[in-house]
Amino acid sequence: MTDFAYKPTLTGDLVVLRPMDEGDYDALSAAMEDPDVIRFTGSHGEITEERARQWMRTRKDQTDRLDLTIIDKASGVAVGEAVLNLWDPDNQSCSFRILIGPAGQNRGLGTEATRLIVGYGIEELGLHRISLHVFAFNPRAQRAYEKAGFKPEGVLREALLWDGEWVDEIVMSVLATEWIPSRV
Repeated sequence: MTDFAYKPTLTGDLVVLRPMDEGDYDALSAAMEDPDVIRFTGSHGEITEERARQWMRTRKDQTDRLDLTIIDKASGVAVGEAVLNLWDPDNQSCSFRILIGPAGQNRGLGTEATRLIVGYGIEELGLHRISLHVFAFNPRAQRAYEKAGFKPEGVLREALLWDGEWVDEIVMSVLATEWIPSRV
């Protein structure tokens, strides 16, 4: 297995995943300001614009993670991001996260983006395991992850305090031995 230095462009029927850059700031910032996105990602606090732009400028230089912008093929607009991170080369594993703003929701874009980046991780990079965490108040995401081949592993009980309520965090993963490339 190699590292994440190479930043591919992955093309599906509905989306294109391409390397993230600072030019994606406006679209991704708008997505990250959506109240549902804030809630579903469990985000507490703000990042300044300059810090966010600096972070985006450095994504192409990272060899231990892969940050790709999700482009809606129908509109050509950036609607979110798909990320492989927390890479553990010794165990051929990493974590996955995705964010889709309102402009890209409820049309299968997230499911396809998930399949594309996970398929790349398993088929091209040789990862054995890709895991994720999803909050219990986001069943839509859980279903999308299951469609993409992820299976629940366990629950981190009351892992997030949101609006005065404790919320469980569900751990899911997909293994290379379970991966079905043609699943949509």
